[in-house]
Amino acid sequence: MSIIPATHIRAGMLIKKDGELLTVIHHEHRTPGNWRGMVHAKLRNVRTGSQVEIRFRAEDKVERAEVETHDMEFLYADATDCHFMNVENYDQMMISKEVIGDSFLYMTANIRLRVSFFEEKPVGIELPDKVDLEVVDTEPGLKGATVSNVMKPATLETGLVVQVPPFIAIGERIRVDTTEGNYVERV
Repeated sequence: MSIIPATHIRAGMLIKKDGELLTVIHHEHRTPGNWRGMVHAKLRNVRTGSQVEIRFRAEDKVERAEVETHDMEFLYADATDCHFMNVENYDQMMISKEVIGDSFLYMTANIRLRVSFFEEKPVGIELPDKVDLEVVDTEPGLKGATVSNVMKPATLETGLVVQVPPFIAIGERIRVDTTEGNYVERV
């Protein structure tokens, strides 16, 4: 049993709350006005599949579930499942997109990640902190545009939409932070 601060919650992580095993689907750290910071998390119950939203105070502690993890390589996806290969023994397996959740938007072919198993059943994935994705649609880049706080939306190869600086053009590769879903830099 490991206890972690609520601020360390990340998408794909498994936690125990009130005796239930929950997968973190999405999390957001909020600091509203002059209030204390909080973590707003969207969680899925592994046993029932139901979803719940919970707000944790920054000082709250959560119990991280003890699970078995394996390094896996994402191969491809079909309509309902994602196909992975275990990099240790080359076994292939399918994991439902429902189990993966929004993390699917950061996955490209051959990306390596950690898949969590609870009682020999896949229950979640942990993405790398940053991934490189190609821009497939955005407004035209501006000549001579330099770094500024003006941003524009860009659709990436996986369907993820992020805000990028005006000098980013279609076909460029950018680095995206998987914990916050933000543009980091051009690659």
